[in-house]
Formats: sequence, C-alpha cells, structure tokens
Amino acid sequence: MPDTPPAPHRFRLLRDRRFLLLLALGFSCGAPLPLAAGQVLRQWFTESGLSLGAIGLTALIGLAYANKFLWSPALDGVRPPLPMGQRRGWLLPIQALLGVAILGIAATDPATAATATVTLAVTVAFLSASQDIVVDAWRIEILGEDEEAQAYGLAAYVWGYRLALLAAGAGTLLLVQHIGWSGAYAAASLLMLPGMLATLLGREGPRPAPRGTGWRARLKESVVDPFRDVMRRPGWVAILLFVALFKLGEALAGVMTTPFYRSLGFTREDVATVATIFGMVAVLLGALAGGWLVGRIGVARALILTGIGQMLSNLMYVALAQAGHSMPMLWAQVGVENFTDGLADAAFLTYLAGLTSRAFTATQYALLSSLAAVPLRTLGASAGWLAEGLGWQPFFLLTTAAALPAMAIMLWLLRRYPPEKAA
Repeated sequence: MPDTPPAPHRFRLLRDRRFLLLLALGFSCGAPLPLAAGQVLRQWFTESGLSLGAIGLTALIGLAYANKFLWSPALDGVRPPLPMGQRRGWLLPIQALLGVAILGIAATDPATAATATVTLAVTVAFLSASQDIVVDAWRIEILGEDEEAQAYGLAAYVWGYRLALLAAGAGTLLLVQHIGWSGAYAAASLLMLPGMLATLLGREGPRPAPRGTGWRARLKESVVDPFRDVMRRPGWVAILLFVALFKLGEALAGVMTTPFYRSLGFTREDVATVATIFGMVAVLLGALAGGWLVGRIGVARALILTGIGQMLSNLMYVALAQAGHSMPMLWAQVGVENFTDGLADAAFLTYLAGLTSRAFTATQYALLSSLAAVPLRTLGASAGWLAEGLGWQPFFLLTTAAALPAMAIMLWLLRRYPPEKAA
C-alpha cells in the first residue's frame, strides 16, 4: 500500500505559514500579467482606437515569459543587490520595480503615445518573468523534500495567482468607469504590496551547493545539460514541435478576443464580469475535471479527448459572430472555451511533467513551459492582421484549423512513444 501520511500530519501541513507566504507570492506573480501582456492592456488599446494589427502585436510584449530560462542562471548565481539572501535579495527589488513600472504605465496614454505604453509594458513583462524565476526557485527550496508539502505549496501558489488574475483583470476593468484608465492602473500598482510583505516576512530556504563553479559551469548545468538530456530521447524533435504547437489555435484566438467582443458591442463591464470572472471559474472547473479525467483514462487518451475539445471550442467564436450582440451566446462561448481550455491544460501539463528528468526537473519544466508559450508571444502577433484581412468568422475558422498540425503530431507521438516511454 502507498505510504499515506496520517491525518495529524496533514492538519499540521495546512496550518503551515509557508502556504500563506506562497499564496501571497502567487498573487504577486499573477498581478502583472493582465496589465502588461493580457486582456486589460488590450482593452485599453481597443478603446484608444488602435488598429487590430497593432493590438495583435501586443502579444510580443510577453516574449520575456517565453524566454525567461535565458537569464535564470544569473538570478541563481549572481549576488543580489540586497543582503537578504539569494532569493529575497533579488525578489524585493524586482517587486518594487514592478510596482513603479505599473505606475509608470498609468502616466501614459496609448491614444497619443502608444510607444511609451508599450515600452513600460515590456519592462513590466521582463520584471514579472524575473519574479517568476525567483519565486519558483524559492518555493521549491523552502518546502524541501516533502512531496506532500510541495503539492500543497504549489496549490497555494496557483490559487494566489488566479486570485491576482481576477483582481488585476476584472478589478482593474471595473475601476476604469469610476477613476479612468490612469487611476485604475495606479491602483493596480498597489497589488504588488502583498508579495513585498511576504518577501520581507519570509525566510530563505536551504540551497543545494552548485555542482560546478564559475559562470560557464553554471550555464552548462542550468541550460545546456537539460537541453542535451531532452535531445537524447527518441522522437525529441516531434515532442518539441507538439509542445510548441499545441496551444497555437488558442493563442491566435485569445489575442483577438477583446477587440472581437468590442466589435460586437459588448461593454467593458461585460468583458470584466463574463469573460474574466466567469471565464476564470470555468477554467478552474475544467482543470479539476481534466485532472479527474487523466486519473480515470490516463494521459494519452485524455490528451486526445481534451485536444479535440480545445480545438472545436474555437467554433464557439464563429457562433458568437453569427449571433452578434447576444449575452446568452457570450456566456455560452466563454463557458465552453474556458472549460475546454482547463481540461486541455490539465492533460497537457501532466504530459509535460512526465517528460522531465528527475535530474533536471525544475529547469526542464521551465524550458518546456516556456516553449509552450512561444506561439502566443510570436505567431500570436500576426492575429490582428489575419483578422483584419479575413474578417471575424473566417479568422476563427482558421484558428480552429491551426490546431490540426499539433493534433497530427500528438497522435503519431502517442502511438510511437506513449507518455511512460517518452519520459
């Protein structure tokens, strides 16, 4: 029988103050995303009269999230600016700069000087990705080798992250009608305070001694060796292609949802309540259902079913385009699209976790998850031009078809290299 911890042990875990710390840090990590590379910024750009092509290019703002592994060795090995330990010494100044940069966005106006807004948004994205690197490393270190503690800690982090997406997303959009865009962004800069307080109250965890000394040795250990380990596996090119393309259709559609809703006459408040709040609930329910599905039928079959669901859900955009300004259809589209995305995410992330080697777990997972973000941050930038040239219905039909290459690669991979053999 599996070694199950007794109930008193679990009760002590739930009272562990480290989970409150990770809840606050997860909140700090989630808050910048909608403001700099997500729905809130695109809503502001849409209302400022920018073209669909320009709005599509906002996907490039978040390139830092897809490439954060490139400077992670520096945050791991270079002495931090504050004498608070390696993690806290880097984290506190990064969080403070994030608050200042978000406040800086509040002082811009994309209608008259979009370049200044974009420049500060890129700065926020870079600092936010850097914060993610440090928090992920700190989380793993402070929770140690206890797998159950790691699971609870990750859950606390994720819930904090999701709460921040609601606060920074729906919260900021709802504030705009009362205090304007500049006031709403200024208020959003205060969302970094819980994370800063957690950093001040937290403690450094034990850090393993590096296996190599010097910059070259650490770079080899942190980046080169994990890549080499992946490249030694059979079918590794197909695996990387699948990881990169699995979210392509969703990425193309997601960049254009805000101007699409606006073109149909839906208000900022409609987007905040339905697309953001209800959408987040649907994603969480989908993720729970996806986890149950993976446990019931296994990763391979779950990937097939949820991948098909994720692909077909983009047809709901076509249905909404045909229905026009219909609130019931908006609720249906947001519910179906987000629920199927949650389902697919559960199976996809489980597959990614199974691909990682125990010798390079954190680094390889970061590399694979960064690769999964590449379509959104690169090809997603072309979504605006495609929508302008094709029109909404053909565009969303194209996003549905964009999922087909990944589905074909996935079926080939699952037949040749099932998940238990690919790992």
